[in-house]
Amino acid sequence: MRGIVPLDNSLAPEGLPRIRQAFQNMKKLAEFADVELYDCVRLVVYVTDMFRYRPLVNQVQIELWGTDANKYPPRTIIEVDRLNQDDIVEVEGTFHMPRKHKC
Repeated sequence: MRGIVPLDNSLAPEGLPRIRQAFQNMKKLAEFADVELYDCVRLVVYVTDMFRYRPLVNQVQIELWGTDANKYPPRTIIEVDRLNQDDIVEVEGTFHMPRKHKC
């Protein structure tokens, strides 16, 4: 997921707003699939500047999952040279989707 604003397909402002938007996009997609953020079993975050963006990623993760680190999915954060359209962050979540049983 990238920090693209769904209304007009533009990138959110750089920094915290864009990182927050990327996570919000992932959250909305999860909700559409009838799962929650707590169903995330693996999180991979790609950033173009670890020093600058990792603290912001941490902040957004606290906003979404709370302060109890035991509720966080395992996360890998990777610094890359470049992302699509010179973006600063991409978020990849893998979710567990329990089977729905019919009675």
